[in-house]
Order: sequence, then C-alpha cells, then structure tokens
Amino acid sequence: MSGAPAAPRPASAEEAGTGRLDLLLVPPRARTGWRVLTARVVAMCVVELQKLRHDRTELYTRAIQPALWLLIFGETFTRIKAIPTGGIPYIDFLAPGIIAQSAMFIAIFYGIMIIWERDAGILTKLLVTPTPRAALISGKAFASGVKALIQAVVVIVIAAALGVGLTWNPLRLLGVAVVVVLGSAFFSCLSMTIAGIVLTRDRLMGIGQAITMPLFFASNALYPVAIMPGWLQVLSKMNPLSYQVDALRGLLLGTPSHLLLDFGVLLGAAAVGIAAASSLLGRLAR
Repeated sequence: MSGAPAAPRPASAEEAGTGRLDLLLVPPRARTGWRVLTARVVAMCVVELQKLRHDRTELYTRAIQPALWLLIFGETFTRIKAIPTGGIPYIDFLAPGIIAQSAMFIAIFYGIMIIWERDAGILTKLLVTPTPRAALISGKAFASGVKALIQAVVVIVIAAALGVGLTWNPLRLLGVAVVVVLGSAFFSCLSMTIAGIVLTRDRLMGIGQAITMPLFFASNALYPVAIMPGWLQVLSKMNPLSYQVDALRGLLLGTPSHLLLDFGVLLGAAAVGIAAASSLLGRLAR
C-alpha cells in the first residue's frame, strides 16, 4: 500500500534570499532596434523642453510678433481688400501663414543652441554616449516642434479672438499639430545643418537672418501662389513653408488643399534634414 505523496519541502530562508538576489543581479533585457531609437529621441526631446521650466521669456517675447502681424497687417489688408483670397476675409487667409511663420522663426535659429552646447563641452559628452546621432538631432528637432506648437496655440487664440473662422474639429487640430511639428523639425534641422557648415554663432546668425524673410515672402503665407510672378511661383513650389501653409489652411479653414502632398513633402523634408544635420554633427563637435 503506497503512502500519500510527500509534501514539497519548503524553501529555506537562505534559498529564498538567494533567488531574490539572482533577480537583482540579472539585468533586465535591453531594448533593441527601434525601441532604443524612440526612447532616446523622447529622452533628448524632454531634456530640451526642460529648459523652458527655467526661462519662459522666449515664449512670451515671440508671441508679440505674430500678434502684431494679425492685429496690424491682417486687419488693415482685410479692410482694403487688396489681395484676392477666394472669398474669405484676408485675416482668415493670413492666420495659418502666421502660424507657420512663427514656427519657422523659432526653429531657424536652433543651430545657435547646438553651437553653444559645443562651446560648453556638452555636445562632446553627448557624442560619446551610445545614443545615435540621428536620435540626438531628432530629439532637438522635435523639441523645437513642441515649442512651435505652444506658439501656434497662442496664434490660434489671438485669431479666434479676432473672429477668424477656424475649425475646432479634434482630428483636424491633431493634423495641425503634426504639420507644425514636422515643419519646425525641418527648419531646425536646416539651422543645425548650417551650424555644422559655418561652425560659429556669428555666421549662423547672419545666414539665419538672410534666409528667414526670403523663405517667408517666397511662400503662400501672405498671398496666393496664383498672383505671384512666374519665377516666384517656381521658388514657392520648392519652399517647404508653402506646403506647411497649404496644409494649415486646409485643416483650419477647410479651403481647397493638397493634404497628402503637403504631409508627404513635410515628412520627406524632415527626414532629409535629420540625415543632413546628423552627418555634420561630428564636424561641429571637432
């Protein structure tokens, strides 16, 4: 006659402690592939945005210029009806252009920050970490996009107060956020690419000031492409800012636009900008 099965022997306190110790000694599985890249891009973006906690002056001062464009330029040209806008008030036509303009003006001088980090020795320390250079650039680029998004909210609030007929559809507003971030990512990468070429803040300031207004006036931010001279229409079609403005008008006002083309151009421009800035990051650090 067989006896009952023996009960399992309870583990001793020493064995239990050893098991817990093994769990502490075995490191967690490392993230690989796209998870690493995404995590490091997000980490770099958060580091950049934390700077706003210490100094919000930039956000306040940069809100002045778009407010003046809408209050003075927009209101004046709405009254004189000098620019054909397809039956919508000129200030409605102008508001998306000012959102894109204010985002570009924030991003186009972003290279100055990376030169400052080079001079302070921060960039060299970042480059010796395992973080890919594309992740460093992407984090900074999308941080500039979030800053531009804050600026866009300010412009939208001012435009709404002036009676601009904007949409409040959540999906369309989400599309607006994506457009602003992609456009800002490209222009900040353009700035960091120029920084990798000229290497000094003074030269970058001069080039940035030289290209911002031509980029702005050679787009459809202030007037329709149809009324431009032929040579300016060609430049406008080569200008990523024009596609950003076209997408913003289509999303915010419901005017005819080419959203698939606009998103494709902005996404491609941001990818090319990240690749170009990443390739010059080592030269900037030397």
